[in-house]
Amino acid sequence: MKIIDTHSHLWLKQDTSWNGLPIKSLKNGRSIFLGEEVQMIPPFIIDGQNTAEVFLSNMDYAQVAAAVVVQELIDGCQNDYLLEVARKYPDRFITCGMCDYFNGDLESQAKTLIDKGFKGIAIPGHRLIQDSGRIMLNSPEMMKMFKAMEEKDVFLSITLADGDVQCAEMKEVIQECPDLRIAIGHFGMPTRDNWLEQVRLAENRNVFVESGGITWLYNSEFYPFDGAVKAIREAADLVGMDKLMWGSDYPRTITAITYRMSYDFILKSKEMTEQEKALFLGENAVGFYRLENLIDLPYIKNMSE
Repeated sequence: MKIIDTHSHLWLKQDTSWNGLPIKSLKNGRSIFLGEEVQMIPPFIIDGQNTAEVFLSNMDYAQVAAAVVVQELIDGCQNDYLLEVARKYPDRFITCGMCDYFNGDLESQAKTLIDKGFKGIAIPGHRLIQDSGRIMLNSPEMMKMFKAMEEKDVFLSITLADGDVQCAEMKEVIQECPDLRIAIGHFGMPTRDNWLEQVRLAENRNVFVESGGITWLYNSEFYPFDGAVKAIREAADLVGMDKLMWGSDYPRTITAITYRMSYDFILKSKEMTEQEKALFLGENAVGFYRLENLIDLPYIKNMSE
């Protein structure tokens, strides 16, 4: 079984703001996040640099063959670093570019990112709703960008605001760009009301749903995350297991659990068949992201065994 992580993050430094509030890397894995000091990443990452090399060490130990690196506005734009990562480790990482959605010509920005080599573009859709206003996903500027992505066969990785807040906009995008590959992130936020409306978008041919961050949504019940398994089962009953993909939301999720724990609760579950586990953990992602040259990673016994 090839295991693929469809939702992860990398950055060299957080130094940005959102909705008028600062996000800035500190030491020992901590950051100022919207005005509050939080443990953003594990404390052993003492310099605040969330690098590809540290992630690769986790991937190798957990036997994760490849990862999709998305972007979030709260981490700041990481386009330059992620291009470097993709060039350095082409068989391990697919990286997403990110536009400045609040300024400039989005179509032109997207075309520049595509020309530089990005295979996907990330939109933290829930961050487009701020106190100062809202950017609509079906605005003329956005639609031009989506059309350009569709023409170049570049996928869209997008997270949406809770529930069905942005679903009507997405339905229009899907209708106007039926060949655009779309991965809906955070599994629709299954601990929120109306989350299945986001999952229902995957009834469309080129729309899939990935589970990045699902373990922190069920952190209060903790491992083995029975609530998360129930949500996966519910989503599969709605759109089919062949439209769902695993994602970790590394590194934020591993402040509470190990990287391997972010998926092995699926392997241990009795609520999914072996074929369903294979689809969810990797096979669906291989097809959606058109992955090739995946490596085989050996199991490494740890000192507690």
